[in-house]
Amino acid sequence: MTATVAIAAALGLTLAACGGNDGGSGDGESGGADEVEVFTWWAAGSEKAGLDALVGVFEEQHPDTEFINGAVAGGAGSAAKDLLQTRLQAQDPPDTFQAHAGMELQDYIDAAQIEDVSDLYDEFGLTDVFPPDLVDRLSTEDGAIYSIPSNIHRANVVWANPTVLKDNGIDPKATYADLDAWIADLKKLDAAGVTPLSVATTWTQVQLLETVLLADLGPEAYSGLWDGTTDWKGAEVKGALEDFDTLMGFTNSDRDGLDWPEATQMVIDGTAAFNVMGDWAVAAFEEQKKELGTDFTAAPVPGTDGTFDFLADSFTLPVGAPHPDGAKAWLETVGSLDGQVAFNKAKGSIPARTDADPADFSEYQQTAIESFANDTIVSSLAHGAAAPVATLNAISDATSKFTTGASDLAGFQSELAAAAQG
Repeated sequence: MTATVAIAAALGLTLAACGGNDGGSGDGESGGADEVEVFTWWAAGSEKAGLDALVGVFEEQHPDTEFINGAVAGGAGSAAKDLLQTRLQAQDPPDTFQAHAGMELQDYIDAAQIEDVSDLYDEFGLTDVFPPDLVDRLSTEDGAIYSIPSNIHRANVVWANPTVLKDNGIDPKATYADLDAWIADLKKLDAAGVTPLSVATTWTQVQLLETVLLADLGPEAYSGLWDGTTDWKGAEVKGALEDFDTLMGFTNSDRDGLDWPEATQMVIDGTAAFNVMGDWAVAAFEEQKKELGTDFTAAPVPGTDGTFDFLADSFTLPVGAPHPDGAKAWLETVGSLDGQVAFNKAKGSIPARTDADPADFSEYQQTAIESFANDTIVSSLAHGAAAPVATLNAISDATSKFTTGASDLAGFQSELAAAAQG
């Protein structure tokens, strides 16, 4: 589905929802519990499968509330976010919308477009089952919380096709201590005429960039990029950008016309050896009956072992939601054990809750559950946890400019520094 068609479809859903609602005022218990319009970018693949599974639990838990699907297609939610902003500015919010937990929410908070839902954490018992570190990351300085996470994803994962590696003289079980060791094997693949590393449109390139920064700087200095303690203009960042440039030189030439599923499919099909993608990609392998360790491998991006690059999909309560009680019903299901188990089994992520049984999940997900519990946690740039939307947009623009040849490395570094300063 194209972005244009998706937006048109979503607008149609919006009009249908507006025409069919009860005009709930949001006052007290009568505030529109008969339906809920849920706005996401989960419109295809494992994302839609996850949403469908979550809806199934919602309909069991809240059979009197009609689910209205406001999904808009597009990787990482670019088209959805644009349409959402239009609706919020027009004071036509959905009842709840998907957003990445963390700094991505700050713009909505500053614009007074979403409600503090910390009271729901108490009502639903979430503070007892979410990790304290996660609750801290979700909380503002004044203790408010503006979303309920449905999952935890890991961004710093490199996926590989072991057959391609073996056929080109590379040990598929090899581990890489750092990017230099990995680059040495990428050079071998390149010389053999194999695409060493698949990548797609700009947001996937930004995700690759963040993992390179994490690998070369380490978790403390990487996090310092977002709190001002690491100098974007420094030599360490320059070295990381040089490594990013090297990696981009090993990627497919059609990258800007692809989204993440196509880039991941290149590894599944054996037309590329490696792909750096968040662990939602595991569902793409499993949907096609591929087995971890045999048909594909998954490991932390070289140089990032012991660090979990965190992001979480979460749901909000917009100010002026036409069906706030419907939204609260949805949020209850999102945070519930049954909802998180069903959703994450389908999507490839892991529950935010600590009381889910790891045995209910795939082999890869069990490793992610263990890593999230024990690794150093950092926040993802590309997925809204590390920086506000304006900063991410500026970094994305600078990255696209650089990877399409419209700027040199010095200019790229200067533009990144300016973006981080706002």
